[in-house]
Amino acid sequence: MALTLLRGMRTPVVARRNAGLFFTTLQTPLLSRFTTRAESARAAAPKSIQLATKEAAEQKAQGFEAVIGIETHVQLSTVTKAFCSCPYSYGSQPNSTVCPTCMGHPGTLPVLNAKVVECAVRLGLALNCEIAMTSKFDRKQYFYPDLPKGYQISQFDIPIAKEGYLDLDLPVEFGGGHRRFGVTRVHMEEDAGKLLHSESGSYSQVDLNRAGVPLLEIVSEPDMRTGIEAAEYGAELQRLVRYLGVSNGNMQEGSLRCDVNVSVRPIGQSNFGTKVEIKNMNSFSAISRAIDYEISRQILLHKEGQADQIVQETRLWDESSQKTFTMRKKEGLADYRYFPEPDLPEVVLTSEYIDEIQNSMPELPEAKRRRFENMGLSMQDVLFLANDDNVARFFDSTLEHGADAKLAANWIMGDIAAYLKNEKLSIDEIKLTPLELSELIASIKNGTISGKIGKEILIELIAKGGTVKSVIEEKDLVQIADPAAIEAMVDQVLADNPKQLEQYRSGKTKLQGFFAGQVMKASKGKANPVLLNKILGEKLKANS
Repeated sequence: MALTLLRGMRTPVVARRNAGLFFTTLQTPLLSRFTTRAESARAAAPKSIQLATKEAAEQKAQGFEAVIGIETHVQLSTVTKAFCSCPYSYGSQPNSTVCPTCMGHPGTLPVLNAKVVECAVRLGLALNCEIAMTSKFDRKQYFYPDLPKGYQISQFDIPIAKEGYLDLDLPVEFGGGHRRFGVTRVHMEEDAGKLLHSESGSYSQVDLNRAGVPLLEIVSEPDMRTGIEAAEYGAELQRLVRYLGVSNGNMQEGSLRCDVNVSVRPIGQSNFGTKVEIKNMNSFSAISRAIDYEISRQILLHKEGQADQIVQETRLWDESSQKTFTMRKKEGLADYRYFPEPDLPEVVLTSEYIDEIQNSMPELPEAKRRRFENMGLSMQDVLFLANDDNVARFFDSTLEHGADAKLAANWIMGDIAAYLKNEKLSIDEIKLTPLELSELIASIKNGTISGKIGKEILIELIAKGGTVKSVIEEKDLVQIADPAAIEAMVDQVLADNPKQLEQYRSGKTKLQGFFAGQVMKASKGKANPVLLNKILGEKLKANS
């Protein structure tokens, strides 16, 4: 591998620019065709359940099944890096947050950030893992320009957490159902730097800001069988780390990166097929599409008698062509020459430390979904509300103020969600409070205002804040519920529209909606719709 890379390099050039910005240039004709993991991802429409079902059926008809596992790297939201005091901020000027330690200068020694251990234990507990009371760090050695030390500090044979599982619910549009996927291990490690490729592909620059940033790697069991299952596993992990507060989980920033291992085998065969790793997927929909392509590619080779061409390798997903391409042959464990990190002591935990973290854990997505489901909400409602912790807290707070669960869910998933999407805001950035949403629901329920007026008040509260009561009083929006007042408006509308009344008498009964609309217009939307329809119906019947 080292020789292959060196053939593509030019003579290294090290330049000092603007107070400590160092760049190394090399020729990378192959890598220049692909964007780095953290660069922009293109949004894609989710695959329909009909297509997913069809693909699964086709795989079975061809006598093969896929075996899928995922290695997920989660960048931790710590103030400083894993083994030095450098801060890290996404988007900083290249090489502006570096020091001799994270640049791998000789003579420097790493010092473990205790917050990394806390995050690892927290995620391990959330994944139902066995926490190692004693674990250690190891050196994983490989050659690459963005790895300044020539090795990565990681964990090999004694990870901090192992043998767990992750529960999730598949979206209704993908067939629904509950899944449990095994988690082999969770271990701590540091990130490498980042190569910035030129447009021409003639050289690359090295940015070491990310070098030494703390990561947790979560390795799943090979329990997934479809691209949709794998994508939903990744989405649930993202949801989990956000609930825990250990990472922002933003794929577009490289804070959550998924490498997928895919193999196929004849149905009924217990041995795994040859595993292929896929990288460069910047969205969950890309994960699903990359896996579907790779499954089809491998099955085709099997059916054409060319199964020997499926080799253990790393392939890159190319979004533009919707295909995977060979990047490099996959290294084995022996190639990394792991050995214990001599500059770091063992990580020794106590039962009291673990218990303290366990007692501070928030309600997790799976528990929240089951609680919402027990309220009688549909699975579609449950998945939407539990997807974002901020939305879930807003919903819970609305219920605490006395709102009905289904009505609160409808308002949040309907008008509020539409507003947030249009304005590109999160629910904690609007001025509407859970208390006022509950007051709005109560005002509609008790007949003070109509549902139509309620929608108008909602927009006012979201944008400007205030209270339901003050908006109703200020704009005189109290619903007209006096039968005599509504009857007078109905009589006036019928008198003003004799032609339409005659047509109604001739059998065009759909004109009742026209009359109701005219009354609502006259009342500025304040007439009680139930009472209006009752009085209008009686008047029209009497005039027939």
